[in-house]
Amino acid sequence: MRKMITAGLAAMAMVTVATPVAAEGPARVSLPEPTGRSQLGTASLRLVDTSRPDPLREPEQPFRELMVSVFYPARDADRYPVAPQMGAGAAKAFDEIAGPANAGVPAGLVDWAATKSHAHSGAPVDRRGGPRPVLLYSPGVADPRTWNATLVEDLASRGYVVITIDHTYESAGVEFPGGRVARSVLLDREPTLDLMRTVLDARVADTRFVLDSLGEIGARVPGLRGAMDPDRIGMFGHSGGGFAALQTMHDDRRISAAVNLDGLLSIGHEDDGTNLSTVATEGVNRPFLLLGHEPGGHTARPSWGSLWAHSTGWKADLLLKNSGHASFTDAEALLPQVAAQVNLPEPVSKRIGAADPARVLAANRAYVAAFFDRFLRGADGPLLDGPSPAHPDVDFLR
Repeated sequence: MRKMITAGLAAMAMVTVATPVAAEGPARVSLPEPTGRSQLGTASLRLVDTSRPDPLREPEQPFRELMVSVFYPARDADRYPVAPQMGAGAAKAFDEIAGPANAGVPAGLVDWAATKSHAHSGAPVDRRGGPRPVLLYSPGVADPRTWNATLVEDLASRGYVVITIDHTYESAGVEFPGGRVARSVLLDREPTLDLMRTVLDARVADTRFVLDSLGEIGARVPGLRGAMDPDRIGMFGHSGGGFAALQTMHDDRRISAAVNLDGLLSIGHEDDGTNLSTVATEGVNRPFLLLGHEPGGHTARPSWGSLWAHSTGWKADLLLKNSGHASFTDAEALLPQVAAQVNLPEPVSKRIGAADPARVLAANRAYVAAFFDRFLRGADGPLLDGPSPAHPDVDFLR
């Protein structure tokens, strides 16, 4: 998937039904281990916003329903079952829609439902140390909330409560309790500016509803009530989710810090300085981190440049050299595993670039964690102050 909303919709439109099947059965992949000290627990919840009709299913859907997953530091987690990365229904939709469009993996080549997370369903919350900072995650267009487990789990293992959000009828497939799957409706629609505005507005409204629902989430996950600090909330997202993270911070004071993983801040077909979002034209006064794969960063991308010029808070723009747009998702860790088992129609470098995947993974985790540690925990480490020999693929753009 390209980093622009329009291109993401166009990629989805090109997905075909006829795809090859692996000769020796579908590939299986595994997520890298988190690096933090904490064991992980997880719970998935259906949330219903009765205050608004579903913007992608009006008028037949008079309310907006979402699925979120909560990842949290846990104790005695080994006594509880390990959760899959994706449920069976969501994995099938990912295989048929987002996998081909966004990861370049034709349907039928990977058993996505077989991938396990490192989180244990229903494990007790580790309440030691008091209330924890909360992070929200929004995925790219068509991607499910599960398609950045590599980063989400790592942050939770470092002591954060992380809530991932599925944007219903935009995500390839959102699986609700009982197995019902709400599949994307974007394949059947022309990627007009009006549709793109609807999609992006829905993402921001979804996120603000999740913020409104933190009390409900805490009450429904045993032990989580009182374990989340409502005064220390950050957000990160990839592509369209990066847009959502910054736009929500602009619109809602409850977001204190945000990370944009390679997401443009314009609504049009290209990032040419037109159709800029309000966060790009007005900026923000709270800290943000831009992580991108294209040289020049805010000096080359008009929407990033406008955000940079109009913002008054702490800011940084990091280039992950020789990476790709999908490098900021699970594709970085999983596509090389797929390519080692089955023949793909394109080299993985088309999606994740030519940089060493292990170094890219380490850099993603280190810089996002360092950012939130500094601005939500007050842990002022040196990593964000300039280039580090530990991460030679990262350039600071001034």
